Amino acid sequence: MGKKLRQQRRGKGSNVYTKLPNTFDISVAYEKAPDVSMSAEVIDIFNHTGHSAPLMCVVYEDFNRGFYVAPEGIKIGDKIYMGPDAKPVLGSIVRLGDVPEGVPVYNLEVLKGDGGKLVRAAGSFAVIIAKSEHNVTLQLPSKQTVTLDSGCRAQLGMIAGAGVKDQPIVKAGKSHYMYHTLNRTWPRNRGVKMNPVDHPFGGKQHHKGKSSMTSRNAPPGRKVGHIAARRVGRKKR
Repeated sequence: MGKKLRQQRRGKGSNVYTKLPNTFDISVAYEKAPDVSMSAEVIDIFNHTGHSAPLMCVVYEDFNRGFYVAPEGIKIGDKIYMGPDAKPVLGSIVRLGDVPEGVPVYNLEVLKGDGGKLVRAAGSFAVIIAKSEHNVTLQLPSKQTVTLDSGCRAQLGMIAGAGVKDQPIVKAGKSHYMYHTLNRTWPRNRGVKMNPVDHPFGGKQHHKGKSSMTSRNAPPGRKVGHIAARRVGRKKR
């Protein structure tokens, strides 16, 4: 008797496909409104499961606390600023339109007020390469460029923890727990390497032997490959 497909096992919700407890229970999004000018003091810098970069805990002027991704070089006791009148210091939350070209930034907002979506991994940063009246063009760590509204917010500096991937993994068990933290199973076998009873693409030929196009209404035991794809293959010129 064959095994169920990966997505079928995932839908059951077993421990293999369940994230570790207290993994993403801390939000590192911008909490305050864009038009609120205030400062905050860094009171703690710590590592947290589910985040590759160190996090910093800050206390605002109204004595409330918040959490942000820590930049390289910040220390306990430093102050960060936010709002229209924010000082351009390490870790401050500023509008992209107020940042000069060539300055590294991270935790970029895609839409104004969304709290930050881009460039949040350890050791990463984006650089402003062009500015216009209402838009700002940045180069991401992947070398791709993106154009955002000049009112979107970002933090100044480069994210700490740049050497997190330099340490060798050494053993397979470490990879297992690294992926488990991200709610993913590891290793991930290809369907063509499985037996015919385990996957529709299985068999010793090590090729699918059939089209990868699959109907949207296919049963769960066959719904693999290009599901309801509009087209596949190279684009005709």
